[in-house]
Amino acid sequence: QFFVFCHGLLQLSQLLISGYLKSTISTIERRYGLSSQTSGLLASFNEVGNTLLIVLISYFGSRVHRPRFIGCGAILVSLAGFLMSLPHFITGPYEYDHSIASVFSNATDLCQPDGPGADGNLSDASCTPHTVKENHEVLLVMFVAQALRGIGGVPIQPFGISYIDDFASERNSPLYLGILFSLTVIGPGVAFMLGSAMLHFYVDIDKVIGEEIQLTNKDPRWVGAWWLGYLVAASLVAVSAVPYFFFPREMPKEVGWEKARCFPLVLLRNLRHPVYLLVVLAQVNLSAMVAGLATFMGKYLERQFSLTASFANMIIGAVNIPGSMVGIVVGGAIMKKFRMSLRQCGALCILGTFLCVVLAFPLLFLGCPTQKVAGVTYSERYQELRIPRNGCNLHCNCPEKAYNPICGSDSIEYISPCYAGCNVINIDAVKSSVLNYTNCSCISENGMAGSAKPGTCGTGCSHLLLPFVVLSCLAGILASTSHTPSFMLILRSVQPEDKSFAVGIQFMLLRVLAWMPGPVLYGSAIDTTCILWEKKCDKNAACRYYDNNLFRHR
Repeated sequence: QFFVFCHGLLQLSQLLISGYLKSTISTIERRYGLSSQTSGLLASFNEVGNTLLIVLISYFGSRVHRPRFIGCGAILVSLAGFLMSLPHFITGPYEYDHSIASVFSNATDLCQPDGPGADGNLSDASCTPHTVKENHEVLLVMFVAQALRGIGGVPIQPFGISYIDDFASERNSPLYLGILFSLTVIGPGVAFMLGSAMLHFYVDIDKVIGEEIQLTNKDPRWVGAWWLGYLVAASLVAVSAVPYFFFPREMPKEVGWEKARCFPLVLLRNLRHPVYLLVVLAQVNLSAMVAGLATFMGKYLERQFSLTASFANMIIGAVNIPGSMVGIVVGGAIMKKFRMSLRQCGALCILGTFLCVVLAFPLLFLGCPTQKVAGVTYSERYQELRIPRNGCNLHCNCPEKAYNPICGSDSIEYISPCYAGCNVINIDAVKSSVLNYTNCSCISENGMAGSAKPGTCGTGCSHLLLPFVVLSCLAGILASTSHTPSFMLILRSVQPEDKSFAVGIQFMLLRVLAWMPGPVLYGSAIDTTCILWEKKCDKNAACRYYDNNLFRHR
């Protein structure tokens, strides 16, 4: 029971690191100019290091000191967490608009005949050799940290599950595993809550004083302190690793190392087992969906319902993930109460996933249309989409890379005050913040030049957020009821001496077929819905506007 407690704590803190990456993925994209495909690859890259070792390590599961292996893996995971925060310390301060040179960016982004775009294309300050090299170093550090986290995570779950199942009674084992899996689910939940808290702080909170921060967390250019949570999570993993070095091995040396030559036979024996193989393939399908959604659900909520990254993370951490935890516990409790046979376990899995699909289907239609963005998604006064210029702002000489969204009094969004033809800025002298922009030649208000407020107009359908969250949470609860019975199908259908190895093969297949490609495929699908890209060195960087309907459907 104490081992179950310790292992739940370790998996909770280990998944705090991976969950925290997913909670900050849209922020990291914005900070370093990454596409969703690249960020998806980063999110799944830990599976590379994990996949290379997990089957071999799991094969020797009953022949090694499993608790000590778990402890060593946890130390590597902790190091990887600290390494993930390193890019913040080796790069310069965040520059949220490279096209503007003045101290008060909002004032210099007005319509000016001799403005910064007057000399044609503005030089890209983000494309100096030093900056390009810096961005490459950032990606290298993050990918290495992810690979290291994957290697460290190899022994943790397979050894922990088999250790518990070996020494628990057959009646209590499902309950212990249900408790363990529910604690595991809390990890990402706490991670999203941690992300919600940390993203309230400005990214360079350690480099600039409060008065120098001109943005609010509702500004689409805002980048929160994504790196801070890694320091917290990595410290918790390090503390959780300590008890494992004091657990006994608790198993006689049943088989010597010479049995290694039987590796291919054991592998073939498990892969040819029909129950084992079908259950694992079913888990692959479910896990591929979970891997993609866990990585990009926060970004989806931000874009569909115009939420801040902090609030989107709070919803996922406080509602969706606890719902999945409830489902896992309920699945384990039902198994124990009714002492289910393997056939009944299979029926419970089918029922849970079928009801999940039924409840999830309406989510295809619960979303918001793309907001009207002048020259990007809306062209009534503009000659051509994606070129936000017209007679009303041609005299303004707007810099092409400007991005300082404003919401006009005509309820149309403009990518900067300059593109709206705004000539006057009104500033709150006390707070040093922008109140509004006026005398905007591209905004018509009762036949006169209109005004605009700083920030995005949003999608304007916040009333759909509550039904979306409720349905997605209920679907998650139902799908999660299959978690424990599917694991018991695997553990009870293979030979006792093959348990560690069978779980290792299972996780290897999940990594190769689900967790590794899932986020990349989701990211690639999301990228195909982008309608305006930020440009860095004439290449696509982060996406500024998506087609919300395509985003939702794909």
